[in-house]
Amino acid sequence: MEGQGRVVLVGGQVGWDAEGRFPTGLVAQVEQALRNILAVLAEAGGRAEHIGRLTWYVTDIAEYRDSLAALGPAYRGVMGRHFPAMTLVQVAALVEPEARVEIEATAILPD
Repeated sequence: MEGQGRVVLVGGQVGWDAEGRFPTGLVAQVEQALRNILAVLAEAGGRAEHIGRLTWYVTDIAEYRDSLAALGPAYRGVMGRHFPAMTLVQVAALVEPEARVEIEATAILPD
């Protein structure tokens, strides 16, 4: 990725809402985590198309694989047709016990 502008690093976002509630299931948590990322970016003046990289951490790779058919439409529903470089890693646990996914983002906002 090449660009000029401000680099915005969005720390890991889990799938909870503004009240700290987690939806049920991986797909719903992914949708909320992505919405949380976009909310942070919006505060900096950014949008989905400014994201150059997403790093996903999941607690259950089998659940992720079993959810692929639903994850595509869920992702596009939040992010549109913007597909930055992505990495997905399975981890033993996340800091929030109810969290099934945590996503980090790197964005470049134009000057």
